[in-house]
Amino acid sequence: MEWIFLLVLGLVAAILGSIMGLGGGILIVPALMVLSGYAAILEGITPQVAVGTSLVVMIFTGLSSTLAYVKHKKVDIKSGLLFFAGSGPGALFGVWLNKDINVSVFLIIFGAFIILVSFILMVRKYVKPIRLAKKGGVRRSYINSEGELVEYGYQPAVGIAIAFVVGMCSGLFGIGGGSLMVPAMLLLFGFPAHIAVATSMFLVFLSALVSSVTHISLGNVDWLYAAALIPGAWFGGIIGAKINRRLKGDTVVNLLRLMLVIIGIRLIYQGITGL
Repeated sequence: MEWIFLLVLGLVAAILGSIMGLGGGILIVPALMVLSGYAAILEGITPQVAVGTSLVVMIFTGLSSTLAYVKHKKVDIKSGLLFFAGSGPGALFGVWLNKDINVSVFLIIFGAFIILVSFILMVRKYVKPIRLAKKGGVRRSYINSEGELVEYGYQPAVGIAIAFVVGMCSGLFGIGGGSLMVPAMLLLFGFPAHIAVATSMFLVFLSALVSSVTHISLGNVDWLYAAALIPGAWFGGIIGAKINRRLKGDTVVNLLRLMLVIIGIRLIYQGITGL
């Protein structure tokens, strides 16, 4: 039964992660940590193993989602590669921070981080883009489904700096990093929502690739857990990309926000009480 649950977990996490550009690790890591106290096969799982295993799974979620989005020309590959100049080193720094972290501290910090992400998702639609590249910087244009020309842009130094923080969170928490990068692209750079999500999944793939290689070298990956999660993650990434093209996603965002708050509170409680 536990193996079936892991398969379904990978599928659901990848679908939601692909729809929102979050990657899915933000659901997989807390699920593994919470279930470690209840499921026999997950008993005693450490934060390091949860993060390392999640990042290996994120490679497949990110790749399948990216390929699906590329087919429909939604990925800003040049911007994604530029952001990776920051997220790559950031991911390695995050792995270094993760290696000696205390379990209780990890749970409390990660729970607070998840609640912060839910708040970001709540306010992002009500804040107009700052558009940091009004003068100079990188400029891009995109014709949306209504035939309207949408312009967006950013200062490379600012984009790389933000991506470094995103990469650090990826390596530290085992998430794709899109929970920070998507709001940044929407609010700071004026990216169209579909382009932001698709480009974020491309960045998730690259960051997870770098982070997971380091975690593998440190022995932080449980390959049995990964094998159970990866099939669902691969197909979930494809399904999520298809859903993203058809829905505005308001209902999904609201459900995801609620779920993140519940998970965040549960992890903080577990970190404080040990239960």
